[in-house]
Amino acid sequence: MRFPILRGTPGLFACAALAFTALGLAAPAARAQTAPDWTQRPAVGAAPRLELPPVERFTLSNGLTVLLMERHAVPVVQANLVVRAGSADDPAGREGLAALTADLLDEGAGSRTALELADAVEFLGASLATGASYHATTVALHTPAARLDSALALLADVALRPRFQSAELDRIRATRLTAFAQRRDQPNALAAVAVDRALYGDGHPYGRPVAGTPAALGALAPDVLAAFYRARFRPGNAALVVVGDVTAAALRPRLEALFGAWESVPVAPARVAEGRQVARRTVLLVDKPGAAQSAIRIARIGAPRSADDYVALNVLNTILGGSFTSRLNQNLRERNGYAYGASSSFAFRPVAGPFVAAANVQTASTAEAITEFFNELRGLLRPVPADELAKAKSNLALSFPEPFASVRGTASVLADLYLYDLPADYLATYTDRVRAVTAADLARVARRYVDPERVAVVVVGDRALVEAKMRALNLGPFTVQSADDVLGPARPAGD
Repeated sequence: MRFPILRGTPGLFACAALAFTALGLAAPAARAQTAPDWTQRPAVGAAPRLELPPVERFTLSNGLTVLLMERHAVPVVQANLVVRAGSADDPAGREGLAALTADLLDEGAGSRTALELADAVEFLGASLATGASYHATTVALHTPAARLDSALALLADVALRPRFQSAELDRIRATRLTAFAQRRDQPNALAAVAVDRALYGDGHPYGRPVAGTPAALGALAPDVLAAFYRARFRPGNAALVVVGDVTAAALRPRLEALFGAWESVPVAPARVAEGRQVARRTVLLVDKPGAAQSAIRIARIGAPRSADDYVALNVLNTILGGSFTSRLNQNLRERNGYAYGASSSFAFRPVAGPFVAAANVQTASTAEAITEFFNELRGLLRPVPADELAKAKSNLALSFPEPFASVRGTASVLADLYLYDLPADYLATYTDRVRAVTAADLARVARRYVDPERVAVVVVGDRALVEAKMRALNLGPFTVQSADDVLGPARPAGD
């Protein structure tokens, strides 16, 4: 028997009582006597312990590391080849080399052209993507388990036998140059480049965009890409991360047959110097005439992924700007209405990456928003209340399982185990280490890593509307730049 849902009807409880009587059940007690107290937040329970299948690690005959997590609930497999080769390896004058090499890997490989390879992947119902970051290049394959043999063969072609054809290089290069031109109209892109340069300078790999520069791209010929590939793409410098509906017994001989012939040659690890920390507060205004908003970034060099303070910094960042209820978001969005959202983040890399607090704010509120940023940064130097600490730790612990909902997300997490040489028990003990963070830990890392007097303030906005009030804040030495200063001169049409 079905009963309609009655909203706002005076006889609601009477109707409910009749319904229960019709079913031969006792009517519930009057709900008015047990109405919930909406003025009190429900208590946050303890985060459940994440139970994951074991990660099996083995090495092929040529030195290729394999990390496998069996997940048999869904008949799919994710296989990511992760190579320790990224833009940190780009030689001076050849910025963007690693990223362009990654883009060309799947633009023709083995006996197939780019279109033939795309058709073969689509025929299998699979997907294949490539990309590079500062320290890694990834070839990511997602496939139905029933097509795993054929899909792995395509992955092996892309990883071991890329063609680096001139026609495909010219096409990808043209696409990149178009993207570079579009960045001039994107305040967030301008701000990202300006922040990295302000922190690290042009001479440091982290001070240059992963995608490179228009000038450098012109010098990247197929033989240059092929030479970079031969030097860095070797089995001893890579790992294959596999997650999904396959067993180690079935997988190992397949991988040995497909990847075992990949020649093992020693690869020297990339050496990246530590960045020089910001010595004093500086202000950079990048003029974007007509900008509807100001992109505000307040930054300094943070911590490496290997830092003992990694977990405590994640808790601290959750409180500052790493969640919707963070201090920055509650201030700039909820209380003041300056921005749709505000956030902060640490870029954890083998060498300390940037710490950035960020928001895009209404132009008229630019100076006021900067003031609130500094109020919150200085506020971190005061003791964190116990309830706020507990909420941040619960947030981190409860969100930790999220990537493991899919084989793609799981493979991404497992890749970090390889890239950062994390201990075998890292996944099993992470939430315990989050729960162990204390207010004293937060006070210590805040003093060490968050210094409002030594930050770079970068704003991309309309100079005519924001400069005067920004200068009146007297934050420090003030510099004004154009988009050309940040990105280089615009390329002439048709160039």
